[in-house]
Amino acid sequence: MDAGFPARIVFASGNRGKLREVRRLLAAHDIEVLPQSEFGVIEAAETGTTFRENSLIKSRHAAAATGLPALADDSGLVVEALGGDPGVRSARYAGPDASDADNVDKLLGALEGVPPGRRAAAFRCVASFVDPALDPAQHPPLIGEGEWRGRILEARQGSSGFGYDPVFFDPVAGRSAAELDAADKNACSHRGQALRALLATLGQRYALR
Repeated sequence: MDAGFPARIVFASGNRGKLREVRRLLAAHDIEVLPQSEFGVIEAAETGTTFRENSLIKSRHAAAATGLPALADDSGLVVEALGGDPGVRSARYAGPDASDADNVDKLLGALEGVPPGRRAAAFRCVASFVDPALDPAQHPPLIGEGEWRGRILEARQGSSGFGYDPVFFDPVAGRSAAELDAADKNACSHRGQALRALLATLGQRYALR
């Protein structure tokens, strides 16, 4: 384990796809990532209007409930032709109990007839980290951000990933996010970028303790 890093972190999400990605990204640092459900923590109400606000709501909630360092991310898809929608409502775009398929279907319907040149989109992610053992006045939450730019396809491509991955096309890779293997996706994804930025600041903080 990296010197000074927490040995265990609670991940403030019930999303299994996100949990898999976070565990892969932190595996090299020998940090055990546990879902908040293992501690009986219910998901926090995402009442924020930005990815940053919702990420902090979730990480603070999980840290307070477990007494352990907590990591959260809030992420979503921003589509220019839809005025930034689905945005912070990405997971609930088709309703509070919507499945990934429901959300993708609604997105494709909303973009029906929109030509490829006007289907620009970006995945955005804000990751936050809270350690309840530290004085918040001296050690405020750590933040990492990432953005993955591409466009929305007219139909699904690929079977990997989750969420909007089958309809998000990465022009650099020339494939949809659902056609990338885990390593390639983590190398370029919004979540990978945000967590790498967060890890850099984590290293600085714990080296100073």
